[in-house]
Amino acid sequence: MSESRGLLRRYTDSMIQVFGTPQLVLASGQGCWVTDVDGNRYLDLLAGIAVNALGHGHPALVQAVASQAETLIHISNFFTSEPQVRLAERLLDLAAAPHGSGVFFTNSGTEAIEGAIKLSRRTGRRAIIAMEGSFHGRSTGALALTHKAAYREPFGPLIPEVRFVPPNDAAALRSSVDSSTAAIFVEPIQGEAGVRPLTDEYLRLARELATRHGALLVVDEIQTGVGRTGVWFAHQDSGIVPDAMTLAKGLAGGVPIGALVTFGVEVTGMLGAGQHGTTFGGNPLACAAGLAVLHTIEREGLLDNATRVGAIIGALEMDGVSATRGRGLLRAIELDGIPAAAAATAAREAGFIVNPVTPTTLRLVPPLILSEAELGQFTAALPAVLERARRAPR
Repeated sequence: MSESRGLLRRYTDSMIQVFGTPQLVLASGQGCWVTDVDGNRYLDLLAGIAVNALGHGHPALVQAVASQAETLIHISNFFTSEPQVRLAERLLDLAAAPHGSGVFFTNSGTEAIEGAIKLSRRTGRRAIIAMEGSFHGRSTGALALTHKAAYREPFGPLIPEVRFVPPNDAAALRSSVDSSTAAIFVEPIQGEAGVRPLTDEYLRLARELATRHGALLVVDEIQTGVGRTGVWFAHQDSGIVPDAMTLAKGLAGGVPIGALVTFGVEVTGMLGAGQHGTTFGGNPLACAAGLAVLHTIEREGLLDNATRVGAIIGALEMDGVSATRGRGLLRAIELDGIPAAAAATAAREAGFIVNPVTPTTLRLVPPLILSEAELGQFTAALPAVLERARRAPR
């Protein structure tokens, strides 16, 4: 029995089976590559689902975590630390947030969404607008804003008064927002729906309607933020300023962290002392990691790299590929007559990790350090991968 098979058997015997059977048992990683316990090496084009922004084992992140672990890891929120303050300041600066804006640190994107839901309740209203195809998390609050019925229905009743509207349908959005609306939640690019961008015009309309009706515009940048699309935050390409923004995933390069960012004095003041909290959120270790990630993205020119390398995926043309979507290094490859799951399996057997995010779509969210040469290895192998998937038994 291989080491992988033995560990997978032990996994089945010891873990709650919410994730099914893992595809691999990974042992180590370096740069954009990971190695499993049997010694097989893979180009990681998933990056922990857009989390490992600097890849694996980046010296700047390793040093930041090691150094912080020698001083303070956790202190509780009765206190603060320099890394926490510096990371909050840096995020507000990158977001061009106005004076009086603020940051609440969490442990995950789901928790950041929960904070945003509580923020919306402070308007005195209850109705929330979310998008069809949305994914905002799996806790009961975030789940109410997540569109997929298979995720929501086993756990109802959830938060009432959530209305889903078709993305990029201006008329539907206009007819849904009124004086009872507490908040509009949008993802600039819907990752779990198959990497489907909202148009700039639609995001601007959401901003206009939220302002007109006194609602909050909450932009979920959990997957799209921190340089993933070639800018710090994807909504900045649309020229809008949200009332709140949620972050997580790539923010600390793999160390668990999330953030709720509020824009302006009025919104920031909606949550006061004792009205929200977290035990581990904003701990010095995670914040030191976040600072290292942001500094490295800037120092190594990774926003430009995401734009340049991502454009190669966007221009991909070959038999079996009907379209590509996305921006930066958040990309979808839409397949023509080939099941995405079979293509992902064939890719893994060829040494590449990709994500079959829908039955017809492969999602690529690689580390922001991915080079053109590394991507070239994948694109060169892709025709054979797709042909093998086409012939796979169904």
